[in-house]
Amino acid sequence: MNTATTPPVSVTDAPPYLPQIRVYQNWLRDKRGLSFATYNDLWRWSVTELDAFWQSIWDYFDFQSPTPHTAVLANNVMPGAKWFPGAQTNYAHQVLRHVQPAHDAGFLAVISHNEKGLRREMTWPELRRQVAAMALHLQAQGVQPGDRVAAYLPNIPEAMVAFLATASVGGVWSICAPDMGTNAVLDRFKQIEPKVLIAVDGVSYGGRDFDRMGVVQELRDALPSVQHVIIHDNLGTLDLTNCDVGSSVQMSAIIARDDAEVQVFEPMWLPFDHPLWIVYSSGTTGLPKPIVHGHGGTVIVALANKILHNDIGCSYHPNSWGERFHWYSSTGWVMWNAQVAGLLNGVTCVIYDGNPGGSKDNPDWGILWRMAAQEKVTFFGAGAAYFANCHKAGLDISRSGDLSLIRALGTTGSPLSADTQTWGVEQFKAIGTDIWWCNISGGTDFAGAFVGGHRELPQEPGVMQCRELGCAVEAWNEAGEPVIGEVGELVCTQPIPSMPLYFWNDKDNARYLASYFEMYPAGHGRQPGGGDGPASMGGVWRHGDWLRIGDASGQGEGCVIFGRSDATINRYGLRMGTSELYSAVEALPEVMDSMVVDLEYLGKESYMPLFVVLRPGTAFDETIKAKLNNAIKVALSPRFIPNEIFQVAEIPRTLSGKKQELPIKKLMLGQPLEKVVNRDAMANPGCLDWYVELAKQHLAKV
Repeated sequence: MNTATTPPVSVTDAPPYLPQIRVYQNWLRDKRGLSFATYNDLWRWSVTELDAFWQSIWDYFDFQSPTPHTAVLANNVMPGAKWFPGAQTNYAHQVLRHVQPAHDAGFLAVISHNEKGLRREMTWPELRRQVAAMALHLQAQGVQPGDRVAAYLPNIPEAMVAFLATASVGGVWSICAPDMGTNAVLDRFKQIEPKVLIAVDGVSYGGRDFDRMGVVQELRDALPSVQHVIIHDNLGTLDLTNCDVGSSVQMSAIIARDDAEVQVFEPMWLPFDHPLWIVYSSGTTGLPKPIVHGHGGTVIVALANKILHNDIGCSYHPNSWGERFHWYSSTGWVMWNAQVAGLLNGVTCVIYDGNPGGSKDNPDWGILWRMAAQEKVTFFGAGAAYFANCHKAGLDISRSGDLSLIRALGTTGSPLSADTQTWGVEQFKAIGTDIWWCNISGGTDFAGAFVGGHRELPQEPGVMQCRELGCAVEAWNEAGEPVIGEVGELVCTQPIPSMPLYFWNDKDNARYLASYFEMYPAGHGRQPGGGDGPASMGGVWRHGDWLRIGDASGQGEGCVIFGRSDATINRYGLRMGTSELYSAVEALPEVMDSMVVDLEYLGKESYMPLFVVLRPGTAFDETIKAKLNNAIKVALSPRFIPNEIFQVAEIPRTLSGKKQELPIKKLMLGQPLEKVVNRDAMANPGCLDWYVELAKQHLAKV
């Protein structure tokens, strides 16, 4: 790694001349003799002929294994599907196969920025060298395949190196962001008993430095399984001679190694389903679920998702020459994993560590856009909340530099409002670009996306373009029947290779089954192509979202997520996801943020309060209340006018930015705070006191 002042490698001015999904379909036609008149035909083949589809993905991406697989899907059962038995793979091997061709073409592996203005470049050979040096160090410390390596690191290149090194020797990776509190980190790491802890001395965020050595010491003291500690000097002030963390070594000393053993190092071949990493549910109640994904399943699904649906090609391929991929994320969100996955396809990854909105005293939503202009980013991704903030702030992206090479905007995390999507289209139209929005929904649970983008399908603001290939996603009504054009429960009726292998230390798969498979009877809807299968096939995956496939009349491939199905509004027999109400309310310029909960009582009328964060200077009076009610009445229905409206300082959110509707709903129904929310898993726990007091007042009246 070196600090670079040289300008980035120049890239071509033209976007890819052929969408990646079209290239794949041409390959299917030429190599398999398969042609499909519509995307729905292609999708239906991919979720009905599971063996043929996933074998095509294996072959199309030239998946490598020193031993052949004896089947594609050996046993169609959920959970417990066995994919590609006999095959061997390694996530790091798939990344490092790009070192020579990408470097020969003059492309970088990673470009990183932070909010202090530090820009660094990492070449592909340097990435390989550092990964090898780190991997050999881990092996020297006794890390064996299956041992857990826990990381407490921000979104910096060193985190990528440490992950790939862990994967290359068969260790199981798990990372938490340094903005998480000690208890939240321990709730995760205690469950998995790591052998090695890789931690950071401190982080910068919002214009301030935050020392984390005290937290690192607490983690070390509370994790007796840890035998070795590695510290990364992120702030430039680390002095291990005065450090209390026992047996620590600086990461910089480890990755500086460059000798014959480093030069010949190769990632070990592992079984297709060898555990790769452990990620966690949001942890709003109880202990977070430690979700284990496998090497092979994660890689093959990432390639299909990233390339075919996100249309992110290889940087050194003529069709996508100069591709540069950025998705803003912290290491506490699965989109960090998605950003790293760009390396799987030989893509230059552009990453940012810090607050994308500037500091409290000097808000600035142009930071990432200026970085994207400087680095000639071609795909720009972030959470929906980020784009909404840019929209609300009145950002003019044309003032951020030359953004003409950006051809796609990616978003996930929560439903993107039609207004914000339209804003993005208009912003790019003003600079002469016909921008494509790649809106996706899936998540941590299976390290993938159920619904997402398609370069050749129509685009409508607020609507995701299609169900992704290989994802047998349906919307089910209350009778457990698939519906089109109606809002229903999102289910996936067939296995996907990246679905969890298991939850860590989950006896008899009890938590795993309870999380996804207990709502519907085993076998119901499980036959590929439709219909019931035997109970031995297990149940369908129930994701916990409200989904509509097609428009209100059932036409088209578009999909809309209406929010979590367990935080749904049901007013006077009319059911609706919360996102529709947010779209109506947050379209008002006076509203910065909002949240609604629907409280239902046995034998009593429901009560639905609306909480709003208003733009500074806006009076909270009868005029604004009437404006809010009218917006809901016009956009939705008079049935959804709230019982009361409250002005609040903040909407409670998880660390990944999700509104905490269900915990506040449970709180106002009388459940104790400690039972419904984990403060350490929140981005803004200080706001809870106000809601606790409101709940007390409300419960006294009902």
